[in-house]
Amino acid sequence: MMSAQPILLRPRTLHLPQRPVQLMSADGAIDSSALLKGQREILIQHGDKVYRLRHTSNDKLILTK
Repeated sequence: MMSAQPILLRPRTLHLPQRPVQLMSADGAIDSSALLKGQREILIQHGDKVYRLRHTSNDKLILTK
């Protein structure tokens, strides 16, 4: 009888194909994928505060303190 192999779970991340990302468009907008780099959330340091930028399952961005 064979022993059961453990199931390994990994964090939920968005795996996008690697492609060059233009950081800033001509109008000065920064593409969100350039910031998130395939992650669902990042921390942003602004002065002495830290903010969390989340990409939701509804394809929205939420910035919280």
